[in-house]
Amino acid sequence: MPRLADMKLTPFLLFLAAITCANAAPLKINGSTTVNLPVAEAAEILRAERHLDIQVDTQGGSSGGISMLAEGSVQMGMSSKPVSAEDQEKYPQCRFHSIHIGEDAVALIVSKDVWDNGVRALTKAQLKDLYEGRVTNWQQLGGAHSQRIAFFNKEPGRGTWEVFVHWLYGSPKNAPQVSFPEVGGNEETRGKVATTRGAISQLSASWADGKSVFALALVGEDGVAVQPSAENIASHKYPLSRPLFVLTNGEPTGDAKVMADFLLSERGQSLVEKHGYLPLNALVK
Repeated sequence: MPRLADMKLTPFLLFLAAITCANAAPLKINGSTTVNLPVAEAAEILRAERHLDIQVDTQGGSSGGISMLAEGSVQMGMSSKPVSAEDQEKYPQCRFHSIHIGEDAVALIVSKDVWDNGVRALTKAQLKDLYEGRVTNWQQLGGAHSQRIAFFNKEPGRGTWEVFVHWLYGSPKNAPQVSFPEVGGNEETRGKVATTRGAISQLSASWADGKSVFALALVGEDGVAVQPSAENIASHKYPLSRPLFVLTNGEPTGDAKVMADFLLSERGQSLVEKHGYLPLNALVK
């Protein structure tokens, strides 16, 4: 009996091979709009060079990535916050495996008119007063003239929101219910703040362009204002520094491992840096 390797591939066998490749399950990735930038570009490269079928989406932000991974509807999640004990309790069937690909920070960004009004830094106490509605005018927070505050709150469950309220209240569970207008992804948030007078919101620091929206410094208990600069994020001196992750259920395998390995490679890390985040080799050990 001839060996399979010695058999000539007939047109029918070639047809079957093509069908098999066409029907291969795509690698589905979902989650954080922050992490999406380097991952989406990595997916383009892997489609072109490795002919992988990769679908990347940002439905529901970090929480959406975590829940869809746990439910098995995607093979990889993207998260701009660590997987919490609550996440693990909610999805005990999932063995969350976090792959650290870079570092970012949450900034409090304001519109140009607020910046020009002289507001350049806030304390934690001032942010609590603002978030809980005890102050409603920028003049109460150091502005040169009276100006109404327009706060756009990140949707609860977004990694950006969770990092912010964890710092402000110790846990997202302790954050009070507020009635501010909500914003979703980074692009929407920056657009809303840039086009609204008196505006402020939480946003990935890399999206603060210094032209349409500006990142405030945070004043510590020692009275020193700390900017969300690359140096302060790398050293974690800036209090809202945060890691960026891709997540798998257990150790990554197949195309998910190809993606994870690429993101950790020199080329992948250059994409992390290209999109304004800190690569792993820039972090202070």
